[in-house]
Amino acid sequence: MSSVHLLPIKTAALIFPLLAIVLFLPAAVVTYRRHGVMTSWRTLSFYSFLFYALTAFFMTLIPLPSRVVDVCAKYPQMAQPALTPGNTFGDIWKEAGGEVSFGALVLHNPAVWQATLNVALLVPLGAYLRYHFKRGFLTTAAIGLGVSLFFELTQYTGVWGLYACPYRLADVDDIITNTSGAMLGWWLAGPVTRWLPTLDSIDDGVLARRPVPLGRRLVAFIVDMCLLPFAMLFCTLVAALFVDVGFLSGLLLTVLVYFVLIPWALGGTPGKKLLLLKLVGPDENARPAPWRLLVRAVVLALPMVPIAGMMMLGVTLLLSLPGELLFGAARTLLDEPLDLIYALGGFEPLLIFGFLTALVCGALLLVFCVALYRNPDRYGFHELLSGVHNKALPHKRARRAPQEPAPEEEATAKIPAD
Repeated sequence: MSSVHLLPIKTAALIFPLLAIVLFLPAAVVTYRRHGVMTSWRTLSFYSFLFYALTAFFMTLIPLPSRVVDVCAKYPQMAQPALTPGNTFGDIWKEAGGEVSFGALVLHNPAVWQATLNVALLVPLGAYLRYHFKRGFLTTAAIGLGVSLFFELTQYTGVWGLYACPYRLADVDDIITNTSGAMLGWWLAGPVTRWLPTLDSIDDGVLARRPVPLGRRLVAFIVDMCLLPFAMLFCTLVAALFVDVGFLSGLLLTVLVYFVLIPWALGGTPGKKLLLLKLVGPDENARPAPWRLLVRAVVLALPMVPIAGMMMLGVTLLLSLPGELLFGAARTLLDEPLDLIYALGGFEPLLIFGFLTALVCGALLLVFCVALYRNPDRYGFHELLSGVHNKALPHKRARRAPQEPAPEEEATAKIPAD
């Protein structure tokens, strides 16, 4: 494979980790809501599709011309798109130089290899659409057509105006071959995926063993942690209208509202509602008592709130300091790091307190996670002490599944009416 074809793959490999991190939370939320669990098979399938999509897109763009190059003058032949279907056959005959042989017409013909690559480009797309996304043949053909049309428009518009003129030829035959590749991939995925387990069957097997996966609870917790600063700001502003509240009081008020009052009224925090989880007490048909939710919140907050409070306080202090002071401290850190250390010596008690607090909270968090993982039901201290645990609500695929009639109903239906 030439360096020209390796460059898009290398570029996709560089961008993929960052994109995977950015898309992890929304992808996890969508997966848990649709399927109730995020198995390793489904995760591998999704992220491999993401890497393939990046590579396919960069194949149509890279290598990019240098910004100092006048693409209008260098690539004048690319200004007019090739709108005649079947012009690829003319290119094949032209490259063959009039010679009628297998080598000239196929084996050593660049136009044939270019058309073959265009077909192969979207073959994986058709396979993914059938196996991962469970789309039909006509839907796959329509998606392949749309993706190919997007590629050609990107080339024709000079990467949507990034360049004054196109540097690659937009060809209607590319749309035909790309779409054919997607349809071919869907057809090939049929016999190939018969050897693979279906993703739904893997999901159902995992959910049968553990109806509330630990990862689903973790994603709900991450969502709550992302929303907590905004909730704290809102609660502090509302409380300040009636009484004078400080930073610590605002933090405690937020914990009380977010983790006690809202779950008692709605059945769960916003993160749990988003992940289709419900907090229940010993009686799963009744909402837990407020005191149970309070015990749960206090135990859960012991390792979390001090660290979160210190981080938010540190960010607040940094934002309140003058810019000149911050740049001066950064310059001192680079030029004379020992001087900055000596200057921070005046804050020694505060620094020691912060370090010890972070150390204790880290140890508590480690013990909390180990105990939660070793528990057979994956219950943490906050759930064992409060009696409040998570209950999974039906995910989207379970709600769409046809309900089988009960045995009594079947027997009744077989009895002829008088």
